[in-house]
This record gives sequence, C-alpha cells and structure tokens, in this order.
Amino acid sequence: MVSLEEFRKFEFRIAEIESVSLHPNADRLYVLGVKIGEERKTIVAGVRKHYGEEELKGKRVMVINNLEPAVIRGVESQGMLMAASLGEELSLLVPERPLGDGAVVR
Repeated sequence: MVSLEEFRKFEFRIAEIESVSLHPNADRLYVLGVKIGEERKTIVAGVRKHYGEEELKGKRVMVINNLEPAVIRGVESQGMLMAASLGEELSLLVPERPLGDGAVVR
C-alpha cells in the first residue's frame, strides 16, 4: 500500500509529444521529445509495438514529471508516460478535452 502522502509526491502533467525517434539500442523503445509547459524533456517509452511515430507526434499525454532521471539502454529518460494495459492491449492516457501542455492532472 502507498500512503496518500507518498502518492501526493508524484507530479502528473499533460505533455505534448513534439518529436519521436527510434531508440538506437532497443527495437521496442522510442525516444520522445516532450513539452510540458515551458519545459522540454526526453522520455524513453516502450510503446513502439502499439503506436507509430506519426501517430504519436502532436499527441497530448499524461506523464509523471518529477521522477529521477533514469538511463534506459544508454539514453537518459526524464519522466514517464502513463498508459493502461490489458493483456497485449495498451493505450496511452490522454486528456478527454483539449488541455494545454503543462496542465496539472489531479
């Protein structure tokens, strides 16, 4: 179990995916350039099996914005995309209404 106090430490935000490139060292990963308000970050995401590059560009998605950076197969990831899965199905969590990048998810 995670306490409410621990959960509140996560900063969920809406990000716009500005660029998508193939990860140089992994065939299941993308390297995404995202914009979160005025901030730009790189996120490594394992969604290549489920989404094409053009499908991701311009998409607004939910991210965890305040994770410690992690090096994934040689590339630093500065956040995490949020997605839901059931078996082999995967869907990115996206805002239902048009919200600007940087919007706080509550």
